[in-house]
Amino acid sequence: MTLLKCATHVVANITDATERFSRWMDYCLVDQGVLSDDLAAAWLAPASAGRRYAIMAPASGDSVFLRFVEGDEVPGYLPIRTFGWAAIELCVTDVMKVNDRMLESPFEVIGPPKPLDGFPTVQPMQVRGADQETVYLTEILVDGALNGLPSPTTLIDRPFIIVLACPDLRKTALWAEAVLGLEITDPVAIRYSMISLAFNLPADDKHALIGVKWKGETFLEFDQYPEGATVRPCHPGALPPGVAICTIEHPDMQRLEGHWTSPPVVRDGPLYAGQRVGVLLTPEGALLEVIERPCQFSQPAGTETQHEA
Repeated sequence: MTLLKCATHVVANITDATERFSRWMDYCLVDQGVLSDDLAAAWLAPASAGRRYAIMAPASGDSVFLRFVEGDEVPGYLPIRTFGWAAIELCVTDVMKVNDRMLESPFEVIGPPKPLDGFPTVQPMQVRGADQETVYLTEILVDGALNGLPSPTTLIDRPFIIVLACPDLRKTALWAEAVLGLEITDPVAIRYSMISLAFNLPADDKHALIGVKWKGETFLEFDQYPEGATVRPCHPGALPPGVAICTIEHPDMQRLEGHWTSPPVVRDGPLYAGQRVGVLLTPEGALLEVIERPCQFSQPAGTETQHEA
């Protein structure tokens, strides 16, 4: 069972974003409202308080979500050019059928289906939406359960990997291993079309990445970004543009003591489900929201419950 729970993307208009993902990705709305002062502060984004949000679930019913939060356009922001959470990856049952659908959709196909260099078990494609969201749509070509990958049950299923763009891949890998206690794969250098296109590099250039696993299941990817990548611009006190937050579960919150940017409190809603939730920052400053695994949950006396999402 994956630790991945949610990817949060900043969008210009909640209605447009949810309609786009409902119509073309088969996602359904499970929660919506206005971002509370408390949660915005926990994300170090007080200026995002009061903005509309929506949470969507895949057609499969799996409880790994996409969340959208409204925000203002950031001049100069370009996807796949800055450090932080860079892209979401959804598993699909038939990437060629998905490609046919995407060609009819408002999503721009920026990478048609093709084998992934060095990874014969998957075949991805990539699209970009109106809010500059970069979405990888990946068919699993093997028995996922035997290879640390999911087994999707609907044409477009849940997020199964979120990609982090790193200035120092080794530093971030060591942090994930030491702080989070996760399994880190050895670095692999591949021809990575999304990075090469974004930085106008030769198609044959190779870029290093690692997979991040828990109990053998890959759920994060760390990419080494090339020279020319920058810190992500954002409005003061607001969530950064693009993929702003990755949310995971963790079975051992005690392990994270001393590392919290925002300490855990109990939160409700379809995503948090009455568990304790805290926030960490990755070495490159990306927001990592951590929900306590339900089987490990025990609420400390005096912990305040937060109801807003």
